Amino acid sequence: MNTIALRTALAALLALSPTLAFAHPGHGDTVGFVHGFMHPIGGLDHVLAMVAVGIFAANLGGRALWAVPASFVALMAVGGALGMSGLNVPFAEIGIAASVIVLGGVVALRSANWPLGAAMAMVGAFAIFHGFAHGAEMPADASGLDYAAGFLVATALLHAAGIGVGLAIGRIGTNAPRFSQALGAVVAVAGVGLLVGVI
Repeated sequence: MNTIALRTALAALLALSPTLAFAHPGHGDTVGFVHGFMHPIGGLDHVLAMVAVGIFAANLGGRALWAVPASFVALMAVGGALGMSGLNVPFAEIGIAASVIVLGGVVALRSANWPLGAAMAMVGAFAIFHGFAHGAEMPADASGLDYAAGFLVATALLHAAGIGVGLAIGRIGTNAPRFSQALGAVVAVAGVGLLVGVI
């Protein structure tokens, strides 16, 4: 059963993995839902942050399994609306890279002692940067609602993949905490690479 859960989580993660590209190089002709759906999964920065949110929620357990990802999705919608409206969120790219570093760090520290409200507030603050980036890059001829629905659904699926990975790691036995911490450290280091432009 543990092997099946691990394989399922890894398969979901691989299916959603992007090419090693930053999420914002330019876009093709696709519009609406599909374009919005592809935007979060098309960049390493977004994928790492979304999956880390899921693993963080899995580490916290209980109500955090749904409340932490839900707060991210809700505030990402707010950030998306800001981006679509043309308002500026300063340092959005830095905020996105910082989210990868911090979320990887909290997974690496594997603390289950976060108060639920604090965990929701932390991921929600970072969600605004991610949402803004998605909204600001909406194609001019795309339907705002369809595009937003696309990136919200993709984000929720990435969170689900992260939760699956986190729960699967928790079932592998006594080495689970170390494995989770190592994974978080890799995410945090990748975030540093994104911040300084190496990745």
